[in-house]
Amino acid sequence: MSASSPAQEGHCPPALHSSGADIWRRNQRRLAPYLFLAPGAIMFAVYVVVPIFQSMWISLYDWDGIGEKTFIGLANYVELFDDDAFYTSLKNNIIWLVLYMLAVPAGLAIALFLNQTVFGIRLVKSLFFFPFVLSQVVVGLVFAWFYDPGFGLLAELFKAFGTKPIAILADEDYVTYGIIAAGLWPQIAYCMILYLTGLNNISSEQIEAGRLDGARGLSMLWHVILPQLKPATFIAVVVTVIGALRSFDLVSIMTDGGPYGSSRVLAYYMYEQALSEYGYRMGYGASIAVVLFAIMIVYISIFLVRMIAEDRERR
Repeated sequence: MSASSPAQEGHCPPALHSSGADIWRRNQRRLAPYLFLAPGAIMFAVYVVVPIFQSMWISLYDWDGIGEKTFIGLANYVELFDDDAFYTSLKNNIIWLVLYMLAVPAGLAIALFLNQTVFGIRLVKSLFFFPFVLSQVVVGLVFAWFYDPGFGLLAELFKAFGTKPIAILADEDYVTYGIIAAGLWPQIAYCMILYLTGLNNISSEQIEAGRLDGARGLSMLWHVILPQLKPATFIAVVVTVIGALRSFDLVSIMTDGGPYGSSRVLAYYMYEQALSEYGYRMGYGASIAVVLFAIMIVYISIFLVRMIAEDRERR
């Protein structure tokens, strides 16, 4: 009885096994990064990129999220730019964007202060780090109590100076600034963490070279330290911009968009129109989301282009 061949037994010839292993061995360094990146890239595409294009598509329809869609083209955008509530939300988002950027220099200043090797500095770092681990809901409740004109700590401070307490969250002129102050508390802590990490990676050789060249104080900070902190600065700015533009939690918890809609931001107005009992207008809400995304992309792109241009000039 003749012996069966490897092909007849359903096995690949040894030459094929060895050739496949050789191909992987030769291209391992080239293929390994793509294999590691593939799961994250797929998740990013499914949960970020695809929803962006879906929002753009839905914004062209009149849809309540359940029934039939009716194509209306750019009608949602035409209505949007004639909507007073949209302009109020857009104005508040611009205020958020400008004032929220204070978190970056404030985080840097605290990081420089904490970047020391003195007794008890770890405890101090923990106290500054504490706001970052708190939920936005908790932050909102804490500051709502802090601002309360009846029993809040701020009211007690006003009374101590002999002035009448201000109901910040009930005043159209102050409410947005009060919520921004609440948001800055954890955001400064986040920027501080980024800068502390960056300061730990600064080249001591460049610091010594700067000292030999006579760099001291602000000169050392501007010419030696800050250039090495550019990656941390980029991440801090991008995250802060995104945090300012997607501000929703604190507005919802502290004021619910009030008083009289004066503290609305685009993210909250989008929720009101698309998902709350006042709206169920998915197409209109999607158009607000598209405008918000466009503002975010433009702002981050301008900063990125400027940073790349500065790097090219230095080279």
